[in-house]
Amino acid sequence: QVQLVESGGGLVQAGGSLRLSCAASGDTRSINTMGWYRQAPGKQRELVARISSNANIGYADSVKGRFTISRDNAKNTVYLQMNSLKADDTAVYYCNVVSGRWPHPSYWGQGTQVTVSS
Repeated sequence: QVQLVESGGGLVQAGGSLRLSCAASGDTRSINTMGWYRQAPGKQRELVARISSNANIGYADSVKGRFTISRDNAKNTVYLQMNSLKADDTAVYYCNVVSGRWPHPSYWGQGTQVTVSS
């Protein structure tokens, strides 16, 4: 089992920046991919960015060039630096990790609200 605790959400004006953090505990040695998803009101949860244990990174097209994902394996923490925020980035952001051990369970954080005012 892996437990995730997110922090760093809040209210920011358009064009501003926020940094989200997600600290993992428990069976952290099993973690392979770490990532961030978001869900806006009335919309489906969508992938924002993810980073594998060998540092392969992927971003949603909507955040490329504005968001940066990183991880500190020593601290079992994944970060999401969000710059040039837009009103469309308003959502609840969820941390997600996937175990590298079969059957590759996925774990979710409780979510943190990001609100961008225009």
